[in-house]
Amino acid sequence: MDYVSIRVSTLRGDQKIDFNAYIKINEKMVLYLRRGDSFEGDRLKRLKDKKLRKMYILNDEETTYRTYLQKNIETAYDNSSSKDIQTRTEIIQGAQQSNAEEVFENPENEDSYNYAKDAAGKYVDFIMSNAQAMNSIMKMENTDKNIAHHGVTVATLSIALAQKLGIVDPKKTQLLTLGAILHDYGHYDSPLNLNQPLDKMSPEDKALWLRHPTDGSVKVQDKKHFDKTVINIIAQHEETINGMGPRGLLEKDQDPLSVLVSSANAMDRLITFEGVPKNEVAKKMMIEHVGKHPLIHIQHLAEILKSV
Repeated sequence: MDYVSIRVSTLRGDQKIDFNAYIKINEKMVLYLRRGDSFEGDRLKRLKDKKLRKMYILNDEETTYRTYLQKNIETAYDNSSSKDIQTRTEIIQGAQQSNAEEVFENPENEDSYNYAKDAAGKYVDFIMSNAQAMNSIMKMENTDKNIAHHGVTVATLSIALAQKLGIVDPKKTQLLTLGAILHDYGHYDSPLNLNQPLDKMSPEDKALWLRHPTDGSVKVQDKKHFDKTVINIIAQHEETINGMGPRGLLEKDQDPLSVLVSSANAMDRLITFEGVPKNEVAKKMMIEHVGKHPLIHIQHLAEILKSV
C-alpha cells in the first residue's frame, strides 16, 4: 500500500477524522487513530511529547484529509462558530505552524510561500479581532521546542505589539507576521540545541547561534517570491537597537518591522528555550534587555503578558 505523510500540527480540534492515521515504527506502518476518532486532549499531547511531526495516511485518502483540513480551518476562523476560542485557536495555530514547516522544507515552492503569506493576513485579523485569542496562543506550551511553533508565538506577540503601537496597515502587519513565523529558518536542520540560555552556550554553539540569521536569509535571498521585508526580518531578528546583535546594526539601520520581531523573539526565547516563567519574563527583560530593545516595546509586551 502507498502512504503519504501529513503534519501532526494540522491535526487539532474535536472534528472527527474520516481517514485512518498511521505512525511509522521501524519502517512499519501502525494504525494510531481510526476513522471516526479525533485529535484532541491526551492523544495530541502524547504525539507532541514524542516530538512526532509527521503521520501517514493512505494515498487514496489524501483528498479526504484535505477536505478535513479545509473544514477545520473554516470553522476555526468563523466568529459565529459554536466552538470555544481555545479549540479554534489551537486549530489556527496548528495551521500556521504547518505553513511555516512547509516553507522551511520547500523554500523554492512559490505556492507554499504564497499560501503562508495569505494565511498570515488572516491570522492578523483573527488575533486583532479576538481579544482572547492571544491569551489562548500563549497558553499553548511549546513542549517539543519546535521552531515553527516558536515562530507562531513570536508572530502573535508581534501582532499584539504592533496593535499597541498603532501599526494596523494590512500590508505591513501581514509581512510582519509572515516574517515572524519564518524568522528562525536559519535554525532549520541545524545541529544546535536551542534549549539552553545564550550565556551558557559553548563557544561552538554560540558561533552557530550567531550565524543563524545570516544563514537563513542567504538561503532565501535568491528566491524571487520572498518579500524583501520577510528576508530582512529573517536576517535582522536577533539585532539589538544598541548595535550588539550578530550583525552589529544600530536601530536606524534595521527594518522597523524587524525591531518589533526582535523584541517579541527575545521574550519568547526566554519563555520557550530558557524556561523563564511567563509571570517573571517581563521583569527579566526590564532588567537585562533595556538598551537592547525599545523600552516602549518591553513595557507593551509586559502589559500583553499580564492577562495570560
